Amino acid sequence: MAAVLAAQFLSAMADNALLFATLALLKAKLYPQWTEPLLQEFFVAAYILLAPFAGPFADALPKGRVMLLSNGLKLAGSLGICAGLNPFLAYGLVGVGAAMYSPAKYGILSELTSADQLVKANGLMESSTIAAILIGAVAGGVLADWDVRGALAAVAGCYALAALANLLIPRLAPAHTLSSYSLRGILRDFGQALRKLFSVSDARFSVIGTSLFWGAGSTMRFLLIAWVPVALGITNNRMPAYLNAMVAVGIIAGAGLAARFVTLANAERSLGGGVVLGLAVCLLSVTTSLPTAFLVLAVAGASGGFFIVPLNALLQERGHESVGAGHAIAIQNLAENSMMLLMIGAYTVIMRAGASVIVVAAGFGAAMSIAIAALWWSRVRERRLAAGAVVTGRSS
Repeated sequence: MAAVLAAQFLSAMADNALLFATLALLKAKLYPQWTEPLLQEFFVAAYILLAPFAGPFADALPKGRVMLLSNGLKLAGSLGICAGLNPFLAYGLVGVGAAMYSPAKYGILSELTSADQLVKANGLMESSTIAAILIGAVAGGVLADWDVRGALAAVAGCYALAALANLLIPRLAPAHTLSSYSLRGILRDFGQALRKLFSVSDARFSVIGTSLFWGAGSTMRFLLIAWVPVALGITNNRMPAYLNAMVAVGIIAGAGLAARFVTLANAERSLGGGVVLGLAVCLLSVTTSLPTAFLVLAVAGASGGFFIVPLNALLQERGHESVGAGHAIAIQNLAENSMMLLMIGAYTVIMRAGASVIVVAAGFGAAMSIAIAALWWSRVRERRLAAGAVVTGRSS
């Protein structure tokens, strides 16, 4: 676990620093502001296109070696941006590495820990990730204000260190070997896993919940970048990074609360955090004070952390039991990144049309709260119907 957490921290720190450094590069090269979210679209497209292959790949090989190869691709992409290659295509290569990395890093948790420790392991993973987001976002913004090329070089160094940490991960046996290595066989295997996973109520619930969270979170990152100069009158690269880092601080706290108060048996408790997250974004839309903005974003982060950790743990456990953790995480990535592609795409279109970022923030937060509340109602209704069916079956 120590090696996994170290590798994840370094890789996630580099991921977040790279985003802010690349955004600064686009600004320095006078790209239109509406093109900034396109970086994430190239990144996300890799997740969607590789979804049928990433999970089987993670399950068919030792996951530590998959993480090593993935960090190598991230390193190559970051060096490409630093060398002056097309930033969108090079950032897409980083997305390819990330798409391969994700099923391995989460799937390995169920192989290293027991079921009763899985929520705690996820809490450690999320805390490590969010600490990395905190440091990476701030470092990326600050270094980019000093020197964009230097920031990109520092990111490449972090990916190299992450790859070295991957070498320390125990070489575990493959979890789920493929019956066929042909394209048709892999796609058929993924389709079967998709149908089997979505037939499990807990897994279906988890995938929908985490997809809403990450779709909202990725859009909120770009929303903050556009909101800061309008609402606060601050135009440097550092302040959006600081505010994103405050969200990360809140998520660490929320993840800790989830590990203490939520178990796999009552994972729906976490949905209240998702509703509060949307309400916090609504409040942010009318905020004009920097201290208040930091406070609101800390609350948003804590709500998000409380929301996401139990859902991830529930999916890993049900996925491990049904289709293999790597397959489950790859399916989750497909759903999450499809939602991210949809939300960021809609945000890009709305912003290019000239909508006020204040109005967009208010509408976005309200939509998030309504969507999570609907999921909560659906989950409670489904469990009540299931309990009623059990009672009826026993009485008959």
